[in-house]
Amino acid sequence: MCEVIVVASGKGGTGKTTVCAGLGVALAKQNKRVLIMDCDSGMRGIDMVLGVSDKLVYDLSDVISGSCEMADALYQVEDGLQLYCIAAPLYADDEVSPSLVKRFVDKARGEFDYILIDSPAGTGSGFVAAASAADRALVVVNAEPISIRGGKNIVHLLRELKIDNARLVINRFDRDRFFKMEIYRDLDEIIDEIGIRLIALIPEDVRVIALAQRGALTNNWSKTAIIFDTMVKRLEGVDVPIIIK
Repeated sequence: MCEVIVVASGKGGTGKTTVCAGLGVALAKQNKRVLIMDCDSGMRGIDMVLGVSDKLVYDLSDVISGSCEMADALYQVEDGLQLYCIAAPLYADDEVSPSLVKRFVDKARGEFDYILIDSPAGTGSGFVAAASAADRALVVVNAEPISIRGGKNIVHLLRELKIDNARLVINRFDRDRFFKMEIYRDLDEIIDEIGIRLIALIPEDVRVIALAQRGALTNNWSKTAIIFDTMVKRLEGVDVPIIIK
């Protein structure tokens, strides 16, 4: 049975797209058949992070408009991995409506174990469209007040959309910086403020950023890859500790 997960953040710059891609790679390496769907019209980035930009001919708007079949717009990320992505429309004016996103996802469900939807940052119509077809959500924040405020707004909207199964990802975490800022006593204060359970704490890791910018995230050999593997286990209901670096 396919599970559809929207990956969202209340503001830009949290590393949401990298988290979405990293999770997709980790799932595929566990022999799952995975589709990553970019819904960030005008700001698409999944194709770049996963290294398929040079292959692109069609995107989500082409499928929706009937210009191509769904299979024509799905790009396999790497031979040997059952990981595919579909690019968002190149222009913001081509943003896809919630009903059409849902129609596409309903059609794709039978082909995949997981569909990950990379939502636009913020709480606008693009986020609503991306979340409209989701079974559950991951909310990505950084450990700083503006990002956390945005995360709280996302959680509020998810509840309005009847998506109650949401988990928190604290990304780009730097322990020394966190405690030197003296804004929060500990991570529990952040978790309590946002109001959903933590599923992963991902450290600031320049190697991951570099791999994503090079379109080489499938070759993630850093220790952060282990955290994505742990996130997969927790998504599937395995009771394993959250890795805290």
